[in-house]
Amino acid sequence: MGTKTLIDSAMKLDPAERFELIDELLHSLDHPDPELDRVWIEEAERRLAAYRTGRMQGIPASDVVGEM
Repeated sequence: MGTKTLIDSAMKLDPAERFELIDELLHSLDHPDPELDRVWIEEAERRLAAYRTGRMQGIPASDVVGEM
């Protein structure tokens, strides 16, 4: 079955069923990597410590994401 056929079939589902399908598909792509999570946690803790000791300054959210 091709992608177009799958999409056409999915579009015939009611909204709740489409949401469930999307949720399942997205979860099938998510494969957490404990080592990567550990590295990011260490980096976040290092940055927080640097901020708290004054070795690093914060950046205003408006400078990062712009004005809404």
